Amino acid sequence: MAMASKRDWLDAGLVLLAEQGAPSVTIERLTERLGLSKGSFYHHFKGTGGFRTALLAHFEAERTTRFVEQADAAPDDRLGALLKLVLAPGPGLGLEIAVRAWALQDAEARVVQERVDRTRVAYLTEVSGDAGLAQALYLIVVGAGQVVPPLSGRQLKNALELVLGRRK
Repeated sequence: MAMASKRDWLDAGLVLLAEQGAPSVTIERLTERLGLSKGSFYHHFKGTGGFRTALLAHFEAERTTRFVEQADAAPDDRLGALLKLVLAPGPGLGLEIAVRAWALQDAEARVVQERVDRTRVAYLTEVSGDAGLAQALYLIVVGAGQVVPPLSGRQLKNALELVLGRRK
């Protein structure tokens, strides 16, 4: 049987989290999704608790640290580069909703969510040069996922452009 990398397990965990929420992230569901044995899981993680800690770190690395690094690679328009990443298709919005819901129920997830929010707003403030604008942009992105149904990518883009005064 093929051995999955630690990242394979974590990526599958993020997708499961985005689709079904934190309670669905179980060893059984992960092994079923990847078509692998529990032995492969335990090769990388010391049980569900260890996996959830690693999953939160992976979420922060993928959805915050990586975004900052990629935006910094576009020094002429870091804000534009950041917004492209935020608006990119994929499980992003569902994942953000799931982690926020998880943070309401779980102290460890809450600590990570608070740090992610602080880091993101601080970075938005740095790239926009305006703390108030940074807060407004972030509240739009967070709120876009909290309304039912969530805003589409196009609606979110329009709302952000409106605040940025970039409407065409």
